[in-house]
Amino acid sequence: MLSLLLLSAGCGERDQPDDQALHQDLVNARDGVEVTFDATVLSSPVESGGHERFEVKDTTGENLEIDHNTDLATYVPLATGSQLIIHGRLYVDPGPRYGVHCTHAKTSSGCPYSGWIEFGGNYYE
Repeated sequence: MLSLLLLSAGCGERDQPDDQALHQDLVNARDGVEVTFDATVLSSPVESGGHERFEVKDTTGENLEIDHNTDLATYVPLATGSQLIIHGRLYVDPGPRYGVHCTHAKTSSGCPYSGWIEFGGNYYE
């Protein structure tokens, strides 16, 4: 009975931030991996092509662009300095330039995992 209770308590929990794992993924340019990390907003969001785009800095000092699809997820009311937790898919563009997309619950061939942004105690997915 206790094991069933413990098993059911673990269901539905969200991934916890792993800032060091993100750092290693960036060092190794691991394009396409699922990441969850803490971040601080560096720039006010810009709406462009159905996406809310903004820059963040993670706890290990890397800057990333966040591409949050507002056609599939709720707009996040952010301002510079906001503290977030982000769960999505890492991408590495030439340069290299790092970013995260797939921060929405609806999955697709390009976004095989459900993502989200936690801000102010609310989940935007």
